[in-house]
Amino acid sequence: MNPLETQPQIQLQIQPQIHQSQPLAMDNSNLISRKKCTLPKPINTPKSNSNKLKLIPLIFLIYFEVAGGPYGAEQSVQAAGPLYAIIGFFIFPFLWGVPESLITAELATALPGNGGFVVWADRAFGPFFGSLMGTWKYLSCVINIGAYPPLCADYISRAYPPAGQGFGRSFAISGTIVLLSLLNYTGLSIVGWGAVVLAAVTLAPFVLITVMAVPRIRPKRWMVQAEKKDWRLFLNILFWNLNYWDSASTMAGEVETPETTFPKGLAIAVVICSVSYFLPVMAGTGAISSPPEAWVNGYFADVAGMIGGNWLKYWIQAGAVLSSVGLYEAQLSSGAFQLLGMADLGLLPSFFAIRAPKFDTPWVGIMLSCLITLTISFLPFEDIVSTANILYSLGMLLEFATFLRLRVKYPDLKRPYRVPLGLLGLVIMCSFPSILLGYVIAVASRRVFALTAALTMFGIIVHYLMRYCRSRRWLKFSDEEEMGEADEVDDEALPALVQPIVHHN
Repeated sequence: MNPLETQPQIQLQIQPQIHQSQPLAMDNSNLISRKKCTLPKPINTPKSNSNKLKLIPLIFLIYFEVAGGPYGAEQSVQAAGPLYAIIGFFIFPFLWGVPESLITAELATALPGNGGFVVWADRAFGPFFGSLMGTWKYLSCVINIGAYPPLCADYISRAYPPAGQGFGRSFAISGTIVLLSLLNYTGLSIVGWGAVVLAAVTLAPFVLITVMAVPRIRPKRWMVQAEKKDWRLFLNILFWNLNYWDSASTMAGEVETPETTFPKGLAIAVVICSVSYFLPVMAGTGAISSPPEAWVNGYFADVAGMIGGNWLKYWIQAGAVLSSVGLYEAQLSSGAFQLLGMADLGLLPSFFAIRAPKFDTPWVGIMLSCLITLTISFLPFEDIVSTANILYSLGMLLEFATFLRLRVKYPDLKRPYRVPLGLLGLVIMCSFPSILLGYVIAVASRRVFALTAALTMFGIIVHYLMRYCRSRRWLKFSDEEEMGEADEVDDEALPALVQPIVHHN
């Protein structure tokens, strides 16, 4: 029962300016109040519906946020052998991807707006944790996309060897980053529909490989063991290929009717991502008598050549380049809109919320992400993957805590999509992913762990530096209220704001 129906006098004390005979329409993006019961300003979204993301482009943006095809999955076979790679890509999407997708669907529809998980953590725990979430997820994003240009160069070098070393490799990586960042500037709608085309082109050769491999499959080939199993690399590859389900939430303010579009898009994307890894890995390892050590990055192109001929090999190589384009574009958009959302919340200066006049894109965030990626792309591939995974793991642990806290603290918050479980069921649902995240963190190398700690400390320093700049008015923020006044939520006032108010005539 709505507590305001039995205690109407509380309503009058909190909102005396609202007359009882006038119904109040509430916007879910602004439901959570901070100290003094002041609501955050609305999240900025494009005024034109033509710029809004529809279901189909959203599905494939999520697909490229997460997967982009089995390119880069080869090292899972090298690390643990064919059987474990097959089992991993069959089970992992459901044990990890489904819980994360359900959480994203509920929170993205309950608290829509650009910024996604940053908004959720800010509402649940306050601006410090919102900023910390932003640090972990943003750095994870830009470090992660730093892996795609080198992966792209690896595939290019198989057709054009000079792109594999020295100046040729540096030019290929740098040119890819700059050109793709310029493409991202042209607008999210273009990026979304481009993702649909890229998915069709990049998935088609793996469909052919799977079908053509069936007569050649010998199950005994799946039992071949790797000489020395590298479980840390194996888990990092699985995790790296099948995470970031929540990344599209940072663009929720750009989605048409997110309360219905987001859950549908996530559900379809989970199925596509799972099948796009499991079937090609199973077909390729079963049809070709190659030792696990041969499965290095780019080896799917050689498998295609052995199964279908050079034409299919070249298609895979071209598809790898196009897949890297899709992955880079989708995740760059997510990172840039996350910075925009953080600026709307007042966690970053307002210039991060500036949009390009014609394309309506957050060009400051795009430019910053491009510069960071240019630096990171020249690091060793395994270090890139491991660091991105740990930062993302820390962010996901905070996201699980945020999800549970919002369920307990604001049970009457309107949730257009709600995970159909009670609190105990939700805790159990989050338990396995949390154990997995803890393992990913625990097995990190000392160098990666030290880098993660340094980046975390950097994010904390930036948060307090932003507070100081706000207090000194050195920079302009979207919300001029002091950040220190927003650290706690007025719990007694919240019930009147986290649910629609029912009035008696």
